[in-house]
Amino acid sequence: MNPSAYSIDESQQKVDHTSHHLPPPPSAPPVEPSPSVPPPLPPPPAMHRNITFQGATTNTPTNPPGIQPTPPAVLQDYIPHSPVPWSTGLCDCFNDFSSCCLTFWCPCITFGRIAEIVDRGALSCAISGGLYTLLVCVTGCGCLYSCIYRAKMRGQFALEESPCADCCVHWCCEPCALCQEYRELQNHGFDMSIGWQGNMDRQRRLATMAPAVEGGMTR
Repeated sequence: MNPSAYSIDESQQKVDHTSHHLPPPPSAPPVEPSPSVPPPLPPPPAMHRNITFQGATTNTPTNPPGIQPTPPAVLQDYIPHSPVPWSTGLCDCFNDFSSCCLTFWCPCITFGRIAEIVDRGALSCAISGGLYTLLVCVTGCGCLYSCIYRAKMRGQFALEESPCADCCVHWCCEPCALCQEYRELQNHGFDMSIGWQGNMDRQRRLATMAPAVEGGMTR
């Protein structure tokens, strides 16, 4: 046998024997999935509030913190989900003795003041009261005119049609109906003796004075 071939076979056996004892190649570490990054949140929507002026609705941003909003107007048109009751009853005339006496002696003045507020100053107390007096002198039925303003007033303040229809209330008890409407406007914050324009001027003065008083109390 050729000695060189024997040496080659012996070397090959050593290589094979060594290869059986070699450690396996290290495996690559498992790749962990990267956590998903959530998308950025959208900016919060700007806060708005609804302001209603005589049936028209607009969206305006709310005031920043620390700034007080302007007080609302004295008279606003609003429609709740259901009509609200009157603040006083039809026969509660003696709850306000002064308006009771005024209506008993001069119903034209009581009606004129009511009509001026309900019409928002479109007609003065003198004009409305004069028309009422003329209708009473000619026809004797001032309730035909005054019941219209009771219906207008109920629409502005969403009041119940009670105890019966407006025309029936004024037909059966005109003085009590006028007293009730007069007291209702007073309970809504009106000074009936100064008329519509006087109430608006008073409301503007209160609106300008409110921030000044609060600022003076802040340290």
